[in-house]
Amino acid sequence: MSEETTKKRPHDVPTPAAFAELMKSGWIPTPLEGIKPTPPLKYCVTRREALSKAFPGVRLVIPAGNYKVRSNDSDYAYRPHTAFAYYTGVQGVEATADSVLVMQPNGSGHDAILYIHPRSTRDTDAFFRDAKYGELWVGRRFTLEEAKDRYQIETRKVNDLKDLLIDGTITIAIHEQDVEIDKLVTKHDRDAELLTFVSEARLIKDQYEIDELQAACDASELGFQEIVKAMPAAIAHHRGERVIEAAFFTKARTEGNDVGYTTIAAGGAHACVLHWIRNDGKVNSGELVLVDAGVEMDSFYTADITRTLPVNGKFSPAQRALYMLVYQAQLAGFAAVKPGATFRSVNLAAQRVLAQGLFDMGVLPCSVEESMHPDMGLHRRWTLHGVSHMLGLDVHDCQHARQEAYLDGVLAEGMVLTVEPGLYIQPDDELFPAEYRGIGIRIEDDVVVTKDGCRNLSESLPRHPDEVEAWMAKFK
Repeated sequence: MSEETTKKRPHDVPTPAAFAELMKSGWIPTPLEGIKPTPPLKYCVTRREALSKAFPGVRLVIPAGNYKVRSNDSDYAYRPHTAFAYYTGVQGVEATADSVLVMQPNGSGHDAILYIHPRSTRDTDAFFRDAKYGELWVGRRFTLEEAKDRYQIETRKVNDLKDLLIDGTITIAIHEQDVEIDKLVTKHDRDAELLTFVSEARLIKDQYEIDELQAACDASELGFQEIVKAMPAAIAHHRGERVIEAAFFTKARTEGNDVGYTTIAAGGAHACVLHWIRNDGKVNSGELVLVDAGVEMDSFYTADITRTLPVNGKFSPAQRALYMLVYQAQLAGFAAVKPGATFRSVNLAAQRVLAQGLFDMGVLPCSVEESMHPDMGLHRRWTLHGVSHMLGLDVHDCQHARQEAYLDGVLAEGMVLTVEPGLYIQPDDELFPAEYRGIGIRIEDDVVVTKDGCRNLSESLPRHPDEVEAWMAKFK
């Protein structure tokens, strides 16, 4: 066998004419019947109208993004760019790589045009030769007409997009998502403005978004139930953290699209590592396990929930003491969430409770007021992170919003954010008595700002230690 032949994959080798003709013949037509418009259609129309008004006379290009290579010719599971999903209403497995939403100026506004790789029909050889997009390799896609029926947008072949983009119209795009778009569209001074706009547009959720986030929290509750059921198996396994991770993942895949982010399953002192995603440790009876996990729905909206559970179902006195401090901090955070309050006030309310608790325990080497000063913050030795971030299509949603609209902004009805105080006593921290060392605790819930306060979307998962113990006992 020649070196040239060994470099070729099976689908790169020329197809014999007789085989190609056989593959193209003898197929029953299989149109998709009864295609319904995407569930958030009316909201997508409103979102695009707002986008159009913000950028009159300018072409806007929002790519879904390309596949990301995991290894050689194996790609990661595909997820479209958040802005593309937000403005098109694409759902789960319908999302196809390289798709692009174009908002084409028409004088009075914009025409929305969706560019996609349509179905590889049987009159070409792509359906059996193309390992990246061919139907026999990766499954069926929508035809242009089917996609138009689904999204209620004019739909064209993505291969025709180049002809549109070279006509000289001023074009603003989201870059670094699609290599072809980056080649075709020169970067513009207003690109950052577009990225900021599509991020800030998601600060206040519409009813569809809130409903999907509630569904994500409900599905995540089922995932946490599976974790408790799997606890005996986790204790018995030398990688018990991965038993826990797998238990949640099963529900994420059966109830939704995927996990919204890499699950943290941190047993014992691993809970003191804030982003512990190795999940390769043991889960020991008598210790705590911190699980930070969320189900992402087919709509791509995700929950973000953390529970710290006693592995044997009962908190020790030291575990309970620290847990109650975090619990009280979270209650203070909840109370701070209301329209008109600053985003930062939620963090300050929870941090003050933590600082007071650390002072009462005799470990904070200054007064609470001194520690709460921005130039001091000594209590943060044991609680390094803030307690809130926006939540939605991204687990850390709206990340490109301006600081004055988000971090220094004011809460408004319809915003969805996390409240997640934590306390982490490192195993080698001699400032704490020995019985507290190696204990990490975080409690995280997802709340929507209401007219006069907030509603906890993940309230059905118990938080108080007594309730946690009673809930875990039901699944033994």
